[in-house]
Amino acid sequence: MALALRALTPAVETPDHIPVLLDEVLDHLSPKPGGTYVDGTFGRGGHTRAVLDRIGPTGRVIALDRDPDAIAAGAPIVAAHTGEAGPRLTLVHARFGEMADVLARENVAKVDGILLDLGVSSPQLDEAARGFSFSRSGPIDMRMDPSRGPTALELIRDLPEPELADILRDLGEERLSKRIARRLQEAERAGELATTLDLARVVSSCFSAGEVRKMRIHPATRTFQGLRIAVNGELDELATFLDGFPDLLAVGGRCVVISFHSLEDRLVKRRFRDLAWTSSLPPQYADQAGERVRPVCTPVSRKAVFADDAETDDNPRARSARLRACERTDAPNLPAQRNSPHSGHSGKGPS
Repeated sequence: MALALRALTPAVETPDHIPVLLDEVLDHLSPKPGGTYVDGTFGRGGHTRAVLDRIGPTGRVIALDRDPDAIAAGAPIVAAHTGEAGPRLTLVHARFGEMADVLARENVAKVDGILLDLGVSSPQLDEAARGFSFSRSGPIDMRMDPSRGPTALELIRDLPEPELADILRDLGEERLSKRIARRLQEAERAGELATTLDLARVVSSCFSAGEVRKMRIHPATRTFQGLRIAVNGELDELATFLDGFPDLLAVGGRCVVISFHSLEDRLVKRRFRDLAWTSSLPPQYADQAGERVRPVCTPVSRKAVFADDAETDDNPRARSARLRACERTDAPNLPAQRNSPHSGHSGKGPS
């Protein structure tokens, strides 16, 4: 169950954290003084703090994170933004797919903007005990919320080999998925998978020395990605959010999403394009057919926004980040029908 933390005592230091695409987030989210905003992936609060600074003393941010460590680390930020009228920041231990329920509990009908910064956070990568890193020894866990769900090691152990291979292929985009799945399960049965370094070693052994030399990434990168996405249900979570977010935005409110790989970005791109689609029929016939006459959301920028060289030099993890944003119109949120992007048509939305 989601746990809301309103008035927290600053007991946990918030480490230095470089929020990705911060200037671009502020530009595309365009926070207004007095507005109400949601940060669906609080992390260590870098984006949230910047939004709080923009919206002033009468503004409010409701921030969600599925990681209880992130919620605990946010206590000093809550304290720093609490005045006589109470805290301007509400932290909630919840998934961003649960955003509608969270806002309902907070008696918030509409918000002026929503931000998602997808994927694993820097603190999660840096803490070996979380099991996300193939360069640090830790348990083969990879859960963003350690309080629920199976670990990556349990997936390797319990899934049928073909299903494990499908995860590595579809979510990790790993071409040697069958070979890796087989060797991982052999290693697990032999008691050779104790740490993330063991996992990385077994995956690396599936490639020839020549293949490894040609790689621009660590051989285990795609396997770790696939397992992590499966463990945390990341694409299902994103799909749930994308289905419902237009109903949470006030007219003129914006949704900004930062993704880090093509699977996430493809879902965001298609959904934003779908929301911008309108019927090619004359309005009277479109109304009769139940098709959209006006877009539900319009693109803030037509193409994805990437970090510049200066940012990637300072923060190498920003290299794969891409940002997309859309703005809510006053049109009713009718579903797309005939000739929508989901039915094969290219639509009128952003590319």
